[in-house]
Amino acid sequence: MKKLMFGVALALAGAVTASPVFAAGGGKPAVGVAEFKNESGAAWWRGGVGWELSGMLSNELASSGNFKIVERAKLEKVLEEQNLAASGRVRSGTGAQMGKVTGADYLVMGTVTAYEENTASTGGGVSFKGISLGGKKSDAYLAVDIRVVNTTTGDIDFSRTIEGRASGGGVDVGISRGGFGGNLSSEKNTPAGKAIRAALVEISEYLDCVMVQQNGCEDEYQAKESKRREKTKKSLKLD
Repeated sequence: MKKLMFGVALALAGAVTASPVFAAGGGKPAVGVAEFKNESGAAWWRGGVGWELSGMLSNELASSGNFKIVERAKLEKVLEEQNLAASGRVRSGTGAQMGKVTGADYLVMGTVTAYEENTASTGGGVSFKGISLGGKKSDAYLAVDIRVVNTTTGDIDFSRTIEGRASGGGVDVGISRGGFGGNLSSEKNTPAGKAIRAALVEISEYLDCVMVQQNGCEDEYQAKESKRREKTKKSLKLD
């Protein structure tokens, strides 16, 4: 179990810790998902998106059938009182109060730390009365840091960085497309939307593995994490 540390270094560490929580058949952990934070320059990030991502991850966790999800309304007041919404910290001695008030055993905290999108022309596109069809291909890169805080101890029991890319092309009609709803409603069929959804699915499956299943699947995620870190190191050229 890793002690809670303050600062960006811990958020970016992406370490996969191994700490037994709820083994299969041992009951469902009660989980609250805090408002996501943004440290990237993502153009799709605007007011309300943080809670939309929180709701989407809550839905993914709930769909597994292995978690009890604490409603947003129960979390917001306590998060505000503890300054969690702003700092991402659990003050010493307040974790037990959070668990008692909200009923959450664990608090999942997510931060979008990087987002990049590139669009290139592929040729052959057509335009009619301001509507463009095809002619371009986009690639999106997304990185999300996840921390799981034990509400009783204030410790970070699990943390991981999710990185990935999504690509797409085809239709751009210049109007809002249905999908996520709210501020993300226009992102359903975009590379950004695909990257977001894939990241949330990966996060939910990771948490299901390390917090509930604990059946050897941890090795798979450890391998993924090692591969990610090695790839990141190779992208940095040192003298």
